[in-house]
Amino acid sequence: MKAIEVENLSYSYPDGTPALDGVTFSVLKGESIALLGPNGAGKSTLLLHLNGLLRGSGLVRIMDREIEEHSLGWIRSQVGVVFQDPDDQLFMPTLKEDVAFGPRNMGLSEAEVQKRVRWALESVGLLNLSERSPHHLSFGQRKKASLATVLSMRPMVLVLDEPTSNLDPRSKTEMIRLIRKLQAEGTTLVTATHDVNTVPLLADRILLLNRKLVSNGEAREILQRRELLRELGLEMPLFADLFLELRAEGCYSGPTPFTKEEAKAAIRNYFKK
Repeated sequence: MKAIEVENLSYSYPDGTPALDGVTFSVLKGESIALLGPNGAGKSTLLLHLNGLLRGSGLVRIMDREIEEHSLGWIRSQVGVVFQDPDDQLFMPTLKEDVAFGPRNMGLSEAEVQKRVRWALESVGLLNLSERSPHHLSFGQRKKASLATVLSMRPMVLVLDEPTSNLDPRSKTEMIRLIRKLQAEGTTLVTATHDVNTVPLLADRILLLNRKLVSNGEAREILQRRELLRELGLEMPLFADLFLELRAEGCYSGPTPFTKEEAKAAIRNYFKK
């Protein structure tokens, strides 16, 4: 089943500058995809179309329902958007009140609201900080908190704008693990990112965007296309880039590693030979 369908989507900013030009793609239920592209490519603009915060020309469907004025309430209950800056989503006196805000506005009983708050905070590892003011949390904790405010509404589709940006290595690893856990539980994920090294860890497929859809394919295949990425101002993942150079020099002939563990395995196999 297709969780997301976008057909010929175009959008221009109020000053007339084009942001999206005839973008068409679909995302299967339970799939995790990454949006890659240079600054100004339209990634954030596209994300905001997925729950009707922006409305351009063309069609956007969520679970076979087109985004229209009368369907916006249902759409926004199914598509959760986590912004790049966590402070855009945290505004209540305590963390638990922030996480409860969405479920309460869905008209749920207080018992169900509290159940969801506990589950969402447990999911991101912040339950012990539920009484804390969000603005007294670290940046990494605020990133997790902003995700919890969306998880508490139990969306079928989760849209993430730069979820690992400005995180320390440990927090980044925890965020990637959480994203994959949500996917394993059936959530459909769309992640906009500049961090090519995290893409193989969090996404199955890549949409390369530069106002138009440049390429759409399996993540590891696209991440080996050095010239295409370079044209968009992007780099290959570090390990993949290194081993492709070694292959070009005749020093390596195995599969391309994308993670530290894969690179270690490739080096071990080389020395065994």
